[in-house]
Amino acid sequence: MDSPTIGIVAVGTYIPPTHITADQIATRTGIPASVIREKFGLARKPVPGPADHTNAMAVWAAQDALAAAAMQADEVDVVLCTTEEWKEYPLWTAGIKLAYDLGARRAWAIDVQMRCATTVGALKLAHALMVAEPDVRTVLIAGGYRNGDLVDYANPRTRFLINLSAGAGALILRRGHTRNRLLGSALIVDGAFSLDVIVPTGGTMAPNTAAILVAGGPYLDVPDPEGMKARLDTLSMHNFLRVIDDALAAASTNRAVPYTRADIGYLNILHMKRSAHAFVLRELGLRDDQTVYLSDYGHLGQQDALVSIKEGVAQGRLCDGTLMVIVAAGIGYAWGASVVRWGSD
Repeated sequence: MDSPTIGIVAVGTYIPPTHITADQIATRTGIPASVIREKFGLARKPVPGPADHTNAMAVWAAQDALAAAAMQADEVDVVLCTTEEWKEYPLWTAGIKLAYDLGARRAWAIDVQMRCATTVGALKLAHALMVAEPDVRTVLIAGGYRNGDLVDYANPRTRFLINLSAGAGALILRRGHTRNRLLGSALIVDGAFSLDVIVPTGGTMAPNTAAILVAGGPYLDVPDPEGMKARLDTLSMHNFLRVIDDALAAASTNRAVPYTRADIGYLNILHMKRSAHAFVLRELGLRDDQTVYLSDYGHLGQQDALVSIKEGVAQGRLCDGTLMVIVAAGIGYAWGASVVRWGSD
């Protein structure tokens, strides 16, 4: 039996109005501003204001998506919440609060966590859920992110994390929606990297102390940066390309001519250093105008994908009939990709 058509009805975002510039980051890190701009690919990045709490931003992004779809919240059947673990309260199911604040009182909600690959994971879960459950017609994927709070700018071991920023994203999927069709997704994980990037205190292994809190921590850290780099450099870019190929294969089910890299029209990729971004484009045979480089946003974790969709449409790079590949990687490590036929065929 053929799977039902599942499409993206609308996308929403919320970006804090306050920013930190490349020059300000340079002052805090000791790295020249030119390196921040050219190597790290950061012109500026949003930082949260006093009211920009993680799940609160998710609510605002979800409201933006509902408004764009001209939908009421009570039409949502399920909320897959991608709000990060660094949020208003620990041990807190953010998705239930998100659904409640939206007025999605019919929906059940669950939190989904896969770090920066969470949106792709949620897309895969949503697709499977809507295929398996006839009563699930409309799914909201939404979440907020402000892991930039956990970056110690003075720590040279975590300099690759200085692009972490703040914001929120949301999208609405609906069964039977024939535009912006979600065609397939793929995920790869490798737990060998699970302890390479951690917040070392605040859990059961090492509870926070008064001294840590007074010093402004806890912060993200990399216990063995050279070991991580040596192991990850040989694998990460390979897995970016592999998961894209896997997603294209998943999208080709029941298709006479399988999708290939040559069919990709828009690459929706998370923010990364410029050289890595250029490598992926080059390997896929894509031009700079077939993606959006998020130099004014930094890395909003799993919400990069929603910002890229909005910017891609606004800049005329994501057009009707374009095959879009969403690709991301999250510490842990996880790589994910989804294929979407934007607009109509």
